[in-house]
Amino acid sequence: MGATDAFPEGAARVGAAPGQPGGLLDLLGVAAVMLDADGRITLWSPQAEALFGWSAQEALGRPAAQLLVGPDHFDLVLNLFTEVMAGGESWAGVFPVQHKDGSTRLVEFRNMRLLDERGESYALGIATDQAVLRRVERDLALSVRLVAQSPIGLAVLDTSLRFVMVNPALERINELPADQHIGHDVREALSFLNTDTIVAGMREVLDTGRPMLDQFTVGRTASDPHAEKAWSVSYYRLEDAHGRVLGLATSVVDVTEQHRAATEAARARRRLAVIADASATVGTTLDVDQTAHELADVIVPELADMAAVDVLDAVLDGRRPTSLSRGGPARFRALAVSTAYNTEAVRAADPTGQIASYEADRLITRCVTEARPVLVAQVGEEDLPHIAADPQGAAVLNKAGLHSYLAVPLIARGEVLGALSLYRVRNQEPFDEDDAVLAVELAARAAVCIDNARSYQSERRTALTLQRHLMNHRPPQPTAMEIAYRYQPAQAASEVGGDWFDAIPVAGDKTALVVGDVMGSGINAAATMGQLRTTARALADLDLDPDEVLRHLDHIAGGLDPAFATCLYAVYDPHSRVCRVAVAGHLPPVVVRPDRPPELLDLPTGAPLGVGGVPFEQTTVPLREGDQLVLYTDGLIETRDQPIDARLDTLLELLSEPQQDLDGLCDRLLASLRDEHDHDDVALLIARVQAHKE
Repeated sequence: MGATDAFPEGAARVGAAPGQPGGLLDLLGVAAVMLDADGRITLWSPQAEALFGWSAQEALGRPAAQLLVGPDHFDLVLNLFTEVMAGGESWAGVFPVQHKDGSTRLVEFRNMRLLDERGESYALGIATDQAVLRRVERDLALSVRLVAQSPIGLAVLDTSLRFVMVNPALERINELPADQHIGHDVREALSFLNTDTIVAGMREVLDTGRPMLDQFTVGRTASDPHAEKAWSVSYYRLEDAHGRVLGLATSVVDVTEQHRAATEAARARRRLAVIADASATVGTTLDVDQTAHELADVIVPELADMAAVDVLDAVLDGRRPTSLSRGGPARFRALAVSTAYNTEAVRAADPTGQIASYEADRLITRCVTEARPVLVAQVGEEDLPHIAADPQGAAVLNKAGLHSYLAVPLIARGEVLGALSLYRVRNQEPFDEDDAVLAVELAARAAVCIDNARSYQSERRTALTLQRHLMNHRPPQPTAMEIAYRYQPAQAASEVGGDWFDAIPVAGDKTALVVGDVMGSGINAAATMGQLRTTARALADLDLDPDEVLRHLDHIAGGLDPAFATCLYAVYDPHSRVCRVAVAGHLPPVVVRPDRPPELLDLPTGAPLGVGGVPFEQTTVPLREGDQLVLYTDGLIETRDQPIDARLDTLLELLSEPQQDLDGLCDRLLASLRDEHDHDDVALLIARVQAHKE
């Protein structure tokens, strides 16, 4: 339906039943008066009585000039009447009329000549109070100008919700000219919005008469579908003086700038929250894989629908990636992928742990070789081959609806370690420069954690390799003792390397048992441990007493770095069935006898090795067949949340349980007393006395 076809509800049409009258004529109080050729009143309407004060009985048949005009204007009125009746020309104007109460009123007149079927002439006068007419004219003019010049979008709709009027402001707000509004219903004209909600709100206002104010609406116009806009909309029901529903008025205020400001403020708060979250959750462990997963998880879904962390393979091999060249390929290892929801796009990402080499045309390669972010705000089909690993991956991303991509380098201490790739599929906003700044910040924080983890893991591997090399001699099984042992490194990379144990054959069928703990950790601690262990084996060949061995080890330790260590040195003689023990600041051993509860040996503690100048004492402990001597380092029993006495009691309780083979006992002690996150090495050595043939 076009604009010319739209009729206000109630307007009369040919062949249609009469509609309801409008109220404007009632408001104006238009009076009708008819005069014959002699100027006598022949017709008098009720409105004339209201306007002039004379009833029909008083007015009919009387000369109009004598009834309504004062002496000063009598001649003028007669001349005007004569002109109308003689020439057939109508006359319009304002004329002072005398009211019945004696007052004079200015009345707006429209006068015209009428002819009946006999050719007789009459004069018809239509009149209204000039003050009322001028007020209505002012109100109408004011309303029209206000509507036309208002910065607020205004519209009037009929009861079928078709537009019958829109002002220029609404044309600008909706970015639609008036002719695309007028005569069209809401769904047709505003198809770019959620019209179901709009129509439901309008219907409710039409039905109830209750205005609906400040309804917040967000959408995109047809002329600019990429920019989100916001409006504050109000609806009012229109009624005439008799309460008849005429339609609906709506006012629309464009609040896009306020919405964007509020959105940006909320976005800034969320970004700060993401950074705070990343500070608390990324880098909680010294594990490269775990750190990569933490980074991907903190980004999804706030910044991206999918995030992938890929590290240059050279980084994980312990080599510094200093040879990246522009125009050449880059070799990556996928560490983590995280998604905000189930999406096919994840199939396009490299599986975790996979190694892939990408040529220079790949965006991720460009990101690491140029050491700067690569942003594709609007991804086209031509971009997908440079984002995906292969044509199949490009097809998957296309089907999933990838529309925006961002890759930022992982840079730590001036070196590129890898890249963080971000994908938006369901989130309709394209990545922008602010997103790139946030991603760079998160990537930089994570890169330092990844580099630390990489360094610690490299140090851990080095320390473990050195330690295994230094302890690669399997202690022999002496003829008079059965031996079981365990060594368990710390979980923290920097704390590997200080504990050791040994069982050394000594002349005369004797056996030397050693357990020690270097104070410190890492490669230096492993090196010190190796020197002390080697020295102890050499001193054992001399068949020295335990206190003498510790005195020599104390002297050697003074020149090492780190210089301090605890140590327990014991020598068992199967002929005398005694064990001589000396301690250098170490925890006491446990003796387990078949017919008694386990007990901690009460030995002089002594000073740690490396202190220097402190004598060591040895104690003789009788041992019979079946007795066990349990030696250990503090990593077995010390924890951060329990006193050591309670832990020693727990050790004694475990040793008091029915015995099994020594290897099984070692495993049970470790399983019961150790935690997977313990930050100290542990060395455990259990020796059981066996029958000895003389």
